[in-house]
Amino acid sequence: MKLFFSGHNDKYAVEQTMLILFPQERPEYSLEAPGGDNELELHLHTGVSFLTASAVLRRNGRTFHRQCRVRRSPDGTDSVTEDRLRRRTLQRALYWAAVDCLGVEPPWGMLSGVRPVKLPVRAVQNGATFAQAEAEMRTVYRVTETRRSLAMDCAKASLKVKSSLLPNEISLYIGIPFCPTRCAYCSFVSAAGQTNRLIAPYLHVLHEEIATAGVAVKEQGLLIRSVYIGGGTPTTLSARDLFDLLQAIRVAFPLKPNLEFTVEAGRPDTITREKLQAIKSGGGNRISVNPQSMSDHVLCAMGRAHSVKQILTAWELVQAEGFTAVNMDLIAGLPQDSVSGFETSLDQVLSLSPENITVHTLALKRGSRLREEGTRLPGGEEVSQMLDYAWNRLRQEGFSPYYLYRQKFMSGGFENVGWCKLGFESDYNICMMEELHTVLSLGAGGVTKQVRYHEGTIRRFSNPKYPQEYIRDRERILEEKRCFTP
Repeated sequence: MKLFFSGHNDKYAVEQTMLILFPQERPEYSLEAPGGDNELELHLHTGVSFLTASAVLRRNGRTFHRQCRVRRSPDGTDSVTEDRLRRRTLQRALYWAAVDCLGVEPPWGMLSGVRPVKLPVRAVQNGATFAQAEAEMRTVYRVTETRRSLAMDCAKASLKVKSSLLPNEISLYIGIPFCPTRCAYCSFVSAAGQTNRLIAPYLHVLHEEIATAGVAVKEQGLLIRSVYIGGGTPTTLSARDLFDLLQAIRVAFPLKPNLEFTVEAGRPDTITREKLQAIKSGGGNRISVNPQSMSDHVLCAMGRAHSVKQILTAWELVQAEGFTAVNMDLIAGLPQDSVSGFETSLDQVLSLSPENITVHTLALKRGSRLREEGTRLPGGEEVSQMLDYAWNRLRQEGFSPYYLYRQKFMSGGFENVGWCKLGFESDYNICMMEELHTVLSLGAGGVTKQVRYHEGTIRRFSNPKYPQEYIRDRERILEEKRCFTP
């Protein structure tokens, strides 16, 4: 879609709103006012007392025009408030013109961020009741009833965890960027096909980073509240490597008693009894087994080198080891899937009775094979039916949503939601997604978030994305961890 701006240059705010309303479109900026089709003019007039945004959308031979006018902040020196107001005014004008064009509002209304739960959390912390926070989502941001319900439940879970956090607590993430093969929907940095030659040097540097970071954490009197080992697929490692890794973490860091310690086993074709025993003896007490689908033809279409039978075998192995909580992932919108097929997958997972179920919406990410090949996928209406079924069935079975997030290029503009049985919320998932406290991230692709919650600031420090770069940049990485502060 061609875009023409006057009176502003808020590309980011406009693009975020465009992605929700027109997910298949990509912006093309023009210096001259367009006059053709599939074009958007977005003007901003900044007066003494008011901001006025005007959107003119031309699409499919029709023109849609909307305005939004709001009073400026009385204090002209408040640049943060002024910037936020300007962006919101532009987004609202664009939103209503697009709704006029499309004839339907998206499920999350005007919200374009990845963390919609922050809105009601902030409102409640500023003195609003939960009813008032929900009303704001309904009237100001046009969020649908189903999505408001999800957000409010997750806000309550977030505030509960926030009230229990101690000032000296942080969380720890360890990244293992290896997979046996690469799934068709995946854009994560993983060294599929290069595993054997990279694992040993990678783990050597990772153990050094763990030891170095552990010293800094101890010196500052910090305590690790939760540990999460993710990937990639951590169980690509051998049982010996997994045990040594978990032991290194326990030796290096001061860990909270009854620590929440999660290992994302993920791919069923990498799970063995020996690896599970290594995780359990190393202190891991929560684990993920992520089928994504319980249909063999869908697994094949998305590049998974395992069958439903292997998923069930992995489940039996996990149950035999007696982990505190097990999570299973499903994805709505996979290639070759259907509404009835997704419903069957969810029912099969529910019959296994895991403590946690995470329902993702397929996101067509840059770099994924699905996006590059243009594979046909279920449409937005089909995905909506899948998710509606999931929400109803999960609530019927006693599950509650406790964290959620959104991503770019998601089918239908929906969301990913973590559901759990009562008492099985993951502190790590909540703290990480809602940015409640500092998360120290080690390994390739790790992004440390230094959260100063009461100051309202978040700083990010990134490790190199690729294993080869991580190994190469060893000295810089270790020096950064020596200087780590929460």
